[in-house]
Amino acid sequence: MSLRVLLVEDDRELRTMLRDALAVEGYEVVTAASLAEGLALLAHLGRRPRHADDAGTDLVLLDLSLPDGEGETLLAALRRRHGLPLIVISARESDGQKIRLLDAGADDYLVKPFGIGELLARMRVALRHRGTRLAPAVTRYEHGALRVDLERREVRADGTPVHLTPTEFALLARLVRSAGRVVTHRQLLADVWGPEHVADTHYLRLYMAQLRAKLEPDPAEPQLLLTEPGVGYRLAEAPA
Repeated sequence: MSLRVLLVEDDRELRTMLRDALAVEGYEVVTAASLAEGLALLAHLGRRPRHADDAGTDLVLLDLSLPDGEGETLLAALRRRHGLPLIVISARESDGQKIRLLDAGADDYLVKPFGIGELLARMRVALRHRGTRLAPAVTRYEHGALRVDLERREVRADGTPVHLTPTEFALLARLVRSAGRVVTHRQLLADVWGPEHVADTHYLRLYMAQLRAKLEPDPAEPQLLLTEPGVGYRLAEAPA
């Protein structure tokens, strides 16, 4: 099961970049662009222990300067109800503010601009401190003529680059990270399209057909993108 991150950040470009970078590392990312949206998602995502198809969350990344208020409000709300790890990401460099927020319950404080590698390392530390074990992210897949490199966002079949739409790539990446294991329809829809689309199985059928047309030698007899009837889909396990 992937770990889920709630990212509260109003800068659209940064929000998209962080979401995509974390997805490559195997995290499921839910985003909010305002304080109100963040509070609503926190109330929903953190309301119960997370199970197979639950909407729980595992870590929060929080910007402070939001269009409708201060991120500190969300930190206070989280600490009243949850023990989730939270990392502040902010352009503010004041030592006094850092100390105040760390004392208020933030697990870490990262000043913008920062590198993705540093953010990932701090996330791993925060999760370890809460007892969460992390498995290395799966970012490469090779099976027959198919080669996938999630970090480079490259897909090749018979050595030829394959162009995928952003949604096609996101769907393939989710299956790569669970290669050899079944991923349910609900999980795929939530991870690729968002939790509000868990019933929209027609999206899944359409995009799986498109992926097979681009990646399978014979789309009518798929050998890589396999259907588990009534359950979900499975990417064939890569040879050892």
